[in-house]
Amino acid sequence: MEITEKLDALLEKASNDSVLKDKLLATRQSPNPIADFCDIANEYGIQISVMDIVNQGEEFYAEIKRSTNGGGENSPDLDFQNDEYSIFMMRLH
Repeated sequence: MEITEKLDALLEKASNDSVLKDKLLATRQSPNPIADFCDIANEYGIQISVMDIVNQGEEFYAEIKRSTNGGGENSPDLDFQNDEYSIFMMRLH
């Protein structure tokens, strides 16, 4: 299962379980939000690691960079990276 499918499955579970939803939302206040987020996902049977989250964002960013002028020296710098954790939280809220 790809990370996007895992996140979709976790979102579905959280939509039907208010305790899970509250736990996930509470990670925003944590000193280590992504690690805590992954720990909760794992407790609920969805195996997600911090590297899964980070790598997904970096891969998406790299795809965008390559799609602009071939991704060479002249490709524009982008002011963001796709932050899967933040996107998940927006979808969950």
